[in-house]
Parts: sequence; structure tokens; C-alpha cells
Amino acid sequence: FARHCSALDFWSINDHAEGVTPRRWRETVESIRECNASAGDPANPDVVAFLGWEWSQIAWHRDKHYGHKNVVFLDDQIVPARAIAAYDADALIVATGASPKELDVPGERDLRGYGVSTCATCDAAFFRDRPVAVVGGGDSALEEALFLTKFANKVTIIHRRDEFRASPVMTERALAHDSIEMMWNTRVEEFAGSPKTGLQAVRTVHVQTGEEQDLLGDGCFIAIGHDPNTAILHDQGVDFDDLGYVTEGDRPLPYTAIEGVFVAGDIHDHHYRQAVTAAGYGCRAALDAERWLTHRLMGA
Repeated sequence: FARHCSALDFWSINDHAEGVTPRRWRETVESIRECNASAGDPANPDVVAFLGWEWSQIAWHRDKHYGHKNVVFLDDQIVPARAIAAYDADALIVATGASPKELDVPGERDLRGYGVSTCATCDAAFFRDRPVAVVGGGDSALEEALFLTKFANKVTIIHRRDEFRASPVMTERALAHDSIEMMWNTRVEEFAGSPKTGLQAVRTVHVQTGEEQDLLGDGCFIAIGHDPNTAILHDQGVDFDDLGYVTEGDRPLPYTAIEGVFVAGDIHDHHYRQAVTAAGYGCRAALDAERWLTHRLMGA
């Protein structure tokens, strides 16, 4: 919805709607205000409107309360997504992020949010004065472990090799920390517990001896990397780095090699990976998309 970004509004129409009157860029703000004013009006049952800040608060309730609504742009007309096979828009911001890599072991997904996590910055405070584990051996894993020492009373790093892949500085800091213990040559086989009881134990096996061991603890943080969700941009002329993240081409980010397509957040940032930095990148992309649309649609 880049063309409406300056109004900081979101609006949608129900699945059964036939479509609405075309709205051009010059009329965007006025049109959205009218749409907002008519929201909830029995004479306009197909219109549902939210302010931007309201949308951010209720987005996760959207399907439950209003039913699934997809709205797309087609030649300056807004129509239900079900009515067409392809999505057309004057501008697009791709903010699909990056997904944490998984161990693909039993209990991992069932206990996500119940003791198993992929973000120490997000969840460390829930484990104050409690024992936790970190799975991984790179810089990200050691950063997670060191951050967790500010909250947990003990942090055990589980690594399948006998040495870290992390930088010498991070390795030295982790090995020297009194609250961090190591489990070398060990892989995770299962997370034991349930959503009702939470994580009970991390079941591990030694890769050389085959010895099994249950590591008791209240939390486990998986830090084995991320996969950027960039499939939508593959084979489109967009530049990627060796890790698969979008990188700068002829124009600086958030611009891409595709005219009118912008990127924001973890789809190109694998250094910070924080919500606040992603929001900043989103703001940059929205501003640049607005300027691009203004020049294109208004001939400025």
C-alpha cells in the first residue's frame, strides 16, 4: 500500500465487494478520509477502515474479527484479491524479513514460545535467574549467550563441533565468562515438554560417543542463522550478497533494480536484526516510495 503511505492510513474491502471507485494519487488523502468517515456506516457495509496506528494494534486480530481481506491495486482501481489472478500496484515495498533456521527436531515448533526461542533480545527477561541453553557456534550464538548472562543464572552453549565458528574476540569472551558452560560435540535430538508445562529438558546426543543426555533447563535459544525470505525477488535482476540478502546495486537501498520496488528490514539487514531498526528501514522505504510515486504519478 505504498501509494497511501503519506496518509498513514489503511483501508480494505470485504471479500464480497465488487470493487470501489478509482482513486488517483492527488486524491489519496481525501479519499481515505472519506473511507474512514464511512466506516461502520450501514449504507457502506463493504468498507472497513483503520488509521495506521490502529492497524498496527489490531492486525493480528484481523482475520478473527473481520474475515480475511486482501486488497490490490489494478490500474488505479482497488479490487478484492480473489477477483484476479495477479497483483498489480504502482509501487511495492518488500518487507518479508528473514526466518530463523530450525533444528527440525521433535518439540521445536510445539514449544516455540513455551521455552524454545530464537531471539534472546526478545525473550531473555522471561528467564531471569533461571538456567537456559543456546544452540549454535557462530557469532550470533555467542552474542545471544553473552546477552543471556545478564538475566539467566547459567547459560549452556550446545555446539556440534569441538570449536566455535565465531570470531576470536567473541570466542574469548564466551569462554572466559563464569556463567557460560560448553557442551562440545553435541547435537539436540528433542525438546521435551508441552505448551502446558513448558520446556522441561533438552535431549542431546554426543556426536562421537553416542551418549545421550537430558539437559534440564527452562529455556533454549536456537541461534544457527537466518534465511532471508527473498524468493519473490529471485530472477528479477535484484542484487544479493553471498548469504542471500538483498544488497545495493546501482542505486542505494531501499531502491532495487526493479523500478517501483523497494525493500525494508531483515530482507537486507543481517547485522542488527532488531524490530526498531526494521521499523526505521520501513520508514525510509515508505518515504522513498512516496517520492517515487509523486514524481511518477504527478509528473513532478
